[in-house]
Amino acid sequence: MIQVVPTISIVDGKVAKLSSSATLNAALYEKSPLDLAKYFEDHGMKRLHFVDLDGAEQQSVVNYQTLQVIAGHTNLNINFSGGIRTDGGIQLALENGAKTVTIATMAAKHPDVFMSWLISFGRDKLVLGADTTSEGLIKINNWHQTTNINTFDHIQYYYDRGVQFLKCTDVTRDGVLEGPNFELYEKVVKMFPNMRVVASGGVRSVADIEKLNELGVWAVVVAKAFYEDRIMMKDLSKFLA
Repeated sequence: MIQVVPTISIVDGKVAKLSSSATLNAALYEKSPLDLAKYFEDHGMKRLHFVDLDGAEQQSVVNYQTLQVIAGHTNLNINFSGGIRTDGGIQLALENGAKTVTIATMAAKHPDVFMSWLISFGRDKLVLGADTTSEGLIKINNWHQTTNINTFDHIQYYYDRGVQFLKCTDVTRDGVLEGPNFELYEKVVKMFPNMRVVASGGVRSVADIEKLNELGVWAVVVAKAFYEDRIMMKDLSKFLA
């Protein structure tokens, strides 16, 4: 059964508001990051995707203290992303409570470094981030730069080297609530059957989650659909058993 993973994005120690604010659930945004994390945990969530937006822009881990607070006061299995450029950044995230760390830019720019991190920290700690355009090219540096790296070639390189976890995002779907790129995830799951694939971007309903589950996706991260009440916690019971 697919795992549903809520996302908390942090700016300056606070929960970041999403691009469209017209219908945001004000009660959720008034919560501190810890209260929001507890809200998700109290409703049966086991995992959390923590995005350090400051870190992504500054290319270094910034909001580790917020991470530490959430990890210290919940039992959530936290995946950290945002600004990892050094082994010290990975260590900082893990020391402050992250169970896994997602790395995208360094995996694309410096494969040798990423592979050395896999050896140092273990395959169970690092998640390959593959952020793709609609043309199938990898984006890096907080999506500011498009490379000439083919997404499937990129994933294949690391699949052949034993990477276990993949978080794949169609950047054109992120935050727009138009549905995931099902064709992308179907192809990824078929091509890389031994990878645990995490889908990201575009989820707007429980039906989307159900379809991803049917495709064999291991987990899905959800943000805006929660905050805009497109997905209600009570409708996720079968995924939280």
